[in-house]
Amino acid sequence: MVLEKLGSSLRDVLRKIAGASHIDESLIKEVVRDIQRALLQADVNVELALRITRRLQKRAFEEKPPAGMSPREHVVRIIYEELVKILGEARDLPIAKQRILMVGLYGNGKTTTVGKLARYFQKKGLSVGVVAADTHRPAAYDQLKQLADSIKVEFYGDRSEKSAVKVARAGVKALEAAEVVIVDSSGRHALEAELIEEIKAVSKVVQPTETILVLDAATGQQAGPQAKAFHEAVGVTSVILTKLDGSAKGGGALSAVAETKAPIVFVGVGEKIEDLEKFDPPRFISRLLGMGDLESLLEKAQEAIDEEAAEELTKKLMSGKFTLHEMYEQIEMLGKMGPTQKLLRMIPGVADRMKEGELDGTQGKLRRFLTIMDSMTDAEMTDPKLVKSARVTRIARGAGVTPREVKELLKHYDMSRKAIKGFAGNRKMRKQLMKQLESSGVDLGAE
Repeated sequence: MVLEKLGSSLRDVLRKIAGASHIDESLIKEVVRDIQRALLQADVNVELALRITRRLQKRAFEEKPPAGMSPREHVVRIIYEELVKILGEARDLPIAKQRILMVGLYGNGKTTTVGKLARYFQKKGLSVGVVAADTHRPAAYDQLKQLADSIKVEFYGDRSEKSAVKVARAGVKALEAAEVVIVDSSGRHALEAELIEEIKAVSKVVQPTETILVLDAATGQQAGPQAKAFHEAVGVTSVILTKLDGSAKGGGALSAVAETKAPIVFVGVGEKIEDLEKFDPPRFISRLLGMGDLESLLEKAQEAIDEEAAEELTKKLMSGKFTLHEMYEQIEMLGKMGPTQKLLRMIPGVADRMKEGELDGTQGKLRRFLTIMDSMTDAEMTDPKLVKSARVTRIARGAGVTPREVKELLKHYDMSRKAIKGFAGNRKMRKQLMKQLESSGVDLGAE
């Protein structure tokens, strides 16, 4: 997970607050020390960490809980709000015709991010073209071409041309019919005068609508000076932070970039071309604290799942129908949305209740469930009560699993069936869900 150690430490703080008999000055001071330690371990700037925790302590001592809010909830809200402040304001890239210039040093994942960003705009329904204007790194042309081919977006490059300016000029002209043109510029191993001058010249011919700086989260607090230098050269409009999923220094990079007032628009959270997440400070902190992120979960669902199939399955579940056929559909849909442990962390309270090993093992368990169900007959899928001792053994042998794992699937199904039956029978909850789904554009028909 993104900044897992920081998230784990902060969730421990919230558990301490929840478990306390009452909220007093001693507890607040202890909580503030814990948060300060967690921020410093995540490489957040010392001065910033101290400033945040002093403000947090001052608010917790001086502010009275609003009407209807308990002292515990009030302290948690203050923690949430102060952490959100570190990260600055959210900013969305416009879904419109534009030219984007990508800048950054070598090793920060710039070319890969060009492909991810192209995929993002493609999923939004825009035609996209990419330009390989990194003429200094020999592999950049091949890498970007492979990425463009894999997602079927237009590509322009010229292996024989050594001038980045000429390639950029020719590229934007060749791809002028594309609604979004993304130009991959050259990098260097360090900030050099030659790089700055080249980027200025490329920016002049591209005339970008957006200039995006790509930074590696492992850079830590040094991300701040990099962001400032590129901004002074070409006017950086936003930042994409890469490799945040595996970086202990991610807190430093996040806070350093936020301090420069260059908004982070996306974070890279994996190697796959789909592993680019919109950066929204409130959502980010919610997930970090184990409060979930249902908005992002719904966005992922809308992007990955066939609407008609999802609507049909929802109708079945709302009517109380839930056989192994429906459970199979559920798991398949979940698989299309990405790694299960990432999705579970978006559900409020799940990350807080489940241990890390349990989250990480979920993906494999669900795959085994599909394999087991593939070994069942249609009659068994429709009526799981038929699956007794002899059938359990047959199914286990066919799926290459143990009888215990077959029984685990049946237990999981039974728990899910009871939960769905209870939900379907709760008229008030059904109406609330239907209202939410309909406001999201899902047609559920008449009740």
